[in-house]
Amino acid sequence: MKQGYIQVYTGDGKGKTTAALGVSIRSLVAGHRVYFAQFIKGVQTGELSLADSFPQFTIVQYGEGRFIDGKPEESDIVAARNGLEICAEVLRSGEYDLVVLDEVNVALHYGLFDESEVIAALTGRAPNVDVICTGRYASPELVEEADLVTEMKKIKHYYAAGVRARKGIEF
Repeated sequence: MKQGYIQVYTGDGKGKTTAALGVSIRSLVAGHRVYFAQFIKGVQTGELSLADSFPQFTIVQYGEGRFIDGKPEESDIVAARNGLEICAEVLRSGEYDLVVLDEVNVALHYGLFDESEVIAALTGRAPNVDVICTGRYASPELVEEADLVTEMKKIKHYYAAGVRARKGIEF
């Protein structure tokens, strides 16, 4: 049985979700099953259609489809907590080879659930399951728990020049 590891992609640079999607595709073409949970997100994005091409790819959004600016609304908390509960079961089941908790770091930052709950879900996973946690604001505790941590650092971004998010590139 293979050993699963915890990876964290964090930082203020672009590419955290994109990197997790890249690993997901690599895993899918190797014949693995992937569960991709998106916290906070709840809008139509390009990656949602991956399931049309890969039946072993499951993607679920646990968000209200809006940015949280300051204090989250109760519906944001309910959606995230429900998602984490489902993800904890998915992690325990061992049914998937790779589980991505997209934007889980941001959900933690906004207090949508407790860090102890996330750590318990990660440490309670089946031993063969790899996990990727994405989002800005990775906590020191999550970084300590992880086996691999990558920080995306923004050096330059075309958003500063007024370029808006582009379909197929940013979403």
